[in-house]
Amino acid sequence: MSEEILINVTPPETRVAVVENGVVQEIIIERAERCGLVGSIYKGRVCRVLPGMQAAFVDIGLERAAFLHASDIIGHQGEPRGDQIHELVREGDMIVVQVVKDPLGTKGARLTTNISIASRYLVCMPALASTGVSQKIEDDDERRRLREILQRYVEAHEGGGGFIARTAAEGVTEEALLKDMAFLAKLWRGVRDRCAAVSQIGLIHDDLPLALRALRDLVTPEVERIRIDSRLMVDKAVPFARKYIPEIHDRIEYYQGERPLFDLYGVEEEIKKALLRKVSLKSGGHLVIDQTEAMTTIDVNTGAFVGHRNLEETIFKTNLEAAQAICRQLRLRNLGGIIIIDFIDMTEDEHKRQVLRALEKCLARDHAKTHITEVSSLGLVEMTRKRTRESLEHVLCEPCPCCGGRGSIKTAETTCFEIFREILRESRQFEVETLLVLASQEVIDRLLDEESAHLAELEEFIGRPIRLQAEALYTQEQYDVVLI
Repeated sequence: MSEEILINVTPPETRVAVVENGVVQEIIIERAERCGLVGSIYKGRVCRVLPGMQAAFVDIGLERAAFLHASDIIGHQGEPRGDQIHELVREGDMIVVQVVKDPLGTKGARLTTNISIASRYLVCMPALASTGVSQKIEDDDERRRLREILQRYVEAHEGGGGFIARTAAEGVTEEALLKDMAFLAKLWRGVRDRCAAVSQIGLIHDDLPLALRALRDLVTPEVERIRIDSRLMVDKAVPFARKYIPEIHDRIEYYQGERPLFDLYGVEEEIKKALLRKVSLKSGGHLVIDQTEAMTTIDVNTGAFVGHRNLEETIFKTNLEAAQAICRQLRLRNLGGIIIIDFIDMTEDEHKRQVLRALEKCLARDHAKTHITEVSSLGLVEMTRKRTRESLEHVLCEPCPCCGGRGSIKTAETTCFEIFREILRESRQFEVETLLVLASQEVIDRLLDEESAHLAELEEFIGRPIRLQAEALYTQEQYDVVLI
């Protein structure tokens, strides 16, 4: 599989795109005004303890207090503690925490006291004394080799914490792994010393900027080249790669073509498509994707695809194609949390199994952790995808000022009837000579046309003239009845 990583850098934002076989699979955007916080370590003050929720809110210097659950508090032995929250922290306590989820919508950041620091091959867990290997490394001999290397280092450096081998560690020499562990141990000692020296709330250690994180986290053996359109960032990326990821530094290219890098690969067009509800399938079917605060729903439809033999074949092929498209959309849009997929109902159990296997196979390339259930009797698949940052839609968009994010607004007819009721209410309460209705042009047009007879009857009933005035800035739902 051919894979490329594109990095577009401008002063206000950095954008990263992962392209596999010419198809955009993943887009990550980080803006200077709202940099991602995941991985950053803070010294914070507990500002509120909630025994009923087994959680606490911690002030780490952000706009909103961050959330710390009891299960994310590490005990003296390096294991999550089962104590009640009020036994673990009290209001006013100063604690060292790490962000595991960025603030999402109205929610503050999610925290843990189980600090971890990542490098190219390893994750250092200072509070733990154990070792682990990424589940994506499937070869048993390689898993055993990595675990033995990590275990020997941990035993030789008692009190230095534990380590987890990342997927990128597969096949890496023992010398490179030992060098990585020594680097992480030194980095943690520096963080620990700063924590001890600082007495106020605030940032202690932040993660790398997006462009360098992409080199650390996204580059796999399949990546043939990394194209960056900023000379300044290339000058940072190449020395960084030479020092920490020497095997990839010669894959970094400075792109200086006249055509913008994201235009060249069609990334801009994919970003536009990723903000739409409807996703077309090659077969003629389509997906409808809806994000809500609680979950994301994905509906699969056959559309114009009618198949060649029978309806069951049509449904099966559409669902198979949809499974692949859904996995791509999850990565592209960075959809997380609870996801409900409404596949078209299939009658044959073997077809259900094959669709589920196709979904699992495609998700194997996803960097985010996922969990899938079986197809239910209603044809639904429930799954979860780990969410650490906001979705593409939440980064690029805001709720519609007209509908408030509902996805629909009241009709002009509905607003007209509300105006009639308001006129009756006002005329009964106040003695006035004239009533002035301020509304959008669409509503005023309807009052003068389809509702003109009703308006005349109302005017005669209240015995007062009603004047109309269009307001260009009013939405179709807005109106005012002014007493003159």
